[in-house]
Amino acid sequence: MNVVEQTAELLAAGRRRPHARATRERATLRRWLEFSLVLDVLMLGVAALLGQVAIRLAGSAAVPVGWLLALPLATIVLLSVRGMYRSRMKLELVDDLRLVLGATTVAAMAVITARVLAGGDSAVAFEVVHQWLFSVVYLAAGRTGLSLALSRLRRAGEVAIPTVIVGAGTIGRTLARRLQERPELGFQPIAYLDTHPLPPGTHDDDLPVFDRWDADLVLGEHEVGQILLTESTAPSAVGVDIVRDCHRAGVPVALVPRLFEAVPANVEVEHIGALSLVSLRQSNPRSWRFTLKYALDRVIVAVGLLVVSPVLLAAAGAVWLSLGRPILFRQVRVGVDGRRFEMLKFRTMRDGGVSDERLELPDDVAPGGIEGEDDRRTRVGAFLRRSCIDELPQLFNVLRGDMSLVGPRPERPEFVRRFEQSVDRYGERHRVKAGITGWAQIAGLRGNTSVRDRVEWDNWYIENWTPWLDVKIVLQTAAAVVRAHGTK
Repeated sequence: MNVVEQTAELLAAGRRRPHARATRERATLRRWLEFSLVLDVLMLGVAALLGQVAIRLAGSAAVPVGWLLALPLATIVLLSVRGMYRSRMKLELVDDLRLVLGATTVAAMAVITARVLAGGDSAVAFEVVHQWLFSVVYLAAGRTGLSLALSRLRRAGEVAIPTVIVGAGTIGRTLARRLQERPELGFQPIAYLDTHPLPPGTHDDDLPVFDRWDADLVLGEHEVGQILLTESTAPSAVGVDIVRDCHRAGVPVALVPRLFEAVPANVEVEHIGALSLVSLRQSNPRSWRFTLKYALDRVIVAVGLLVVSPVLLAAAGAVWLSLGRPILFRQVRVGVDGRRFEMLKFRTMRDGGVSDERLELPDDVAPGGIEGEDDRRTRVGAFLRRSCIDELPQLFNVLRGDMSLVGPRPERPEFVRRFEQSVDRYGERHRVKAGITGWAQIAGLRGNTSVRDRVEWDNWYIENWTPWLDVKIVLQTAAAVVRAHGTK
């Protein structure tokens, strides 16, 4: 009996009957959202009490209870408006902390303004600032703990939403693979819905495929908690029916747009009657904003070199003692507009490795890591690599204008020529300066990983660049280095 016949029997017994697991997972997510609200209220309450204590210790009069509660209330309202208490696919702790800082700051400014207009004295700002500082610290601490706990549960599979993907083509299969590779997203692919899936032998997953356009079949057979629509052969009217079926069954729906490669993060939706018109606004690498980015890179690096100079000197001394001279490893890389430059690193390995010309790699795998059969790293070199201190000389590349703090990682000319012929859009990475760290790197695409995946992430970074995105990448890079070093 095939999948469709089995499903038909189940549907005959009871159509759209809710499944215990899907209901349980959705209820678990609701409880987490409710708990996050309770936790934020608790943290803001503790912050208000500590702010009151600090004010009394400073010799000021106690703040009236109404004004004391104004900041927590305004903060919760702002966080709610910004979607903090709605279900989200991705847990972005850095973005949450940014939102916490912004919401508490706006709330504090509003409370100060209201108290001054109500006849407050000059001590008003002092009182609110104390409460604001405690609120930022405690909210951030609570959010960090909550995010780490939920991420751990998702990785363990304890909070995994059963997910059906509409479309078993290349995009659908890629989506399923990435959800399986990133369990912290909390979605577990369990089946496809497609009448023309990829033929056997062209993919490596064994998820079942429902071979008709009827969402009721999937909802009846599987414990579905999420539907994801991707590009398929289904007519538009069929896709709309699937969405409506899911809404009636109370199952959330998300979709991958047909032109997903060209859809940036910054979009505007207009409506002409019932027609939706989406305006795509990509970042321009030739604009003044990137010129300012590169100028700020040099200023930040000039200051940063003074701060990390003791580390640089200590690393240089350790390399000299373990490997002798030269201390720096110089390698030609390809940067912005295809220009070549010498990228600097501390030496970490003994001589005698495989040359670039003789290095054999699969077509879609980037070079990197420990190349060759033998591990030629010294003990000092292993530490420098593990802590990423070996990359610090690239700050001088930034100062010279060869590189940026954040951008696509540069590659050797030999591999650039190879990948430009075999990987779509590889050359478009060179629209901006190469970076010490990048969007692909914080996604785990380092060393011998997929070049196509790197290209996808790097081009997305270029087309969606904002100053905040650079800050986010730097913070997540620092966190990744600390985690990696802590596990050794």
